[in-house]
Amino acid sequence: MPQLKTPLCDRLGMALPIVQAPIGSAAGPALVAAVAAAGGLGMLSITWKDVSRVRQEVRRVRELTDGAFGVNIVLGWEPEERIEAALAEGVRLFSFFWGDPASHIGRIHDGGALVALTVGSAREARQAVEAGVDVVVAQGWESGGHVWGGVATLPLVPAVVDAVGPTPVVAAGGIADGRGLAAVLCLGAQAGWLGTRFLASQEALVHPQYKRWVVEALETATVHTELFDGGWPEAPHRVLENEVFRTWEKAGRPDSGSRPGEGQPIAKRGDGSLIEKYSVEMPTPDVTGDLGGMALYAGQSAGIVREILPAAEIVRRVAAEALEALAAASRS
Repeated sequence: MPQLKTPLCDRLGMALPIVQAPIGSAAGPALVAAVAAAGGLGMLSITWKDVSRVRQEVRRVRELTDGAFGVNIVLGWEPEERIEAALAEGVRLFSFFWGDPASHIGRIHDGGALVALTVGSAREARQAVEAGVDVVVAQGWESGGHVWGGVATLPLVPAVVDAVGPTPVVAAGGIADGRGLAAVLCLGAQAGWLGTRFLASQEALVHPQYKRWVVEALETATVHTELFDGGWPEAPHRVLENEVFRTWEKAGRPDSGSRPGEGQPIAKRGDGSLIEKYSVEMPTPDVTGDLGGMALYAGQSAGIVREILPAAEIVRRVAAEALEALAAASRS
């Protein structure tokens, strides 16, 4: 009988090789805890949160579950204080993105925690492991949200596995059900990293309409672009194609600073502050206005996400589907 548990599961304290991607502000304590309690690994994004909120949210996750979770930090936003706060709260896994974490690895290891880094090539993976990274996340080009590399998941994962073994590799990009998880496990990954699937969970902190758009999307509905750059310039990302993108295309894809409607407010946060066109922000539950004109991050796997479910049910179904797929493959 096929088994889902991998060596990385034991190392990170999770029962199943299912990781909830740190989908920015969408991943609050409720989502992280629900995934962890169901046997997966929850990931809490802390990049833009002040130290007091980091402490508060880590403690809240612990109140909700004793399952496995970690924190994610996008490099480039002075992470030192957040690292110290998370270490002080006993966090044992730090996932880094969009840069070189080498200057932080020693401090994190000294604090008794492990380090993961998202990469887009086998060369980057080797450099990461040489610097002391414990877990490599191989992110394929079909991923939703910000995308580090330009290689698809299917060729990337085995290349990274071959480059850094026996260092464990987690596969990211295009995984939204158990068939995808089974596929990347067969490629040598020790877990799957799911973002778009958990975006369409009941616990995700995004506007209900945004979740519906994800569920309704086809696999052809996303675009890879740098359009939504307000707050994070020159950072490629994958989003659902919307009217703002189409209007920009019709205008000849003008550079930032001369795009249609640049600087105009299109939505409003719950506190009354305005969100400008081309902002990096996604529609959270409190946002009103032109939600469809905002950054609607989603991966190509949206085409197989067909309903909004509790996060625990997503974990359960992905695990069951993966076992079924692996069993079917072994019989063929």
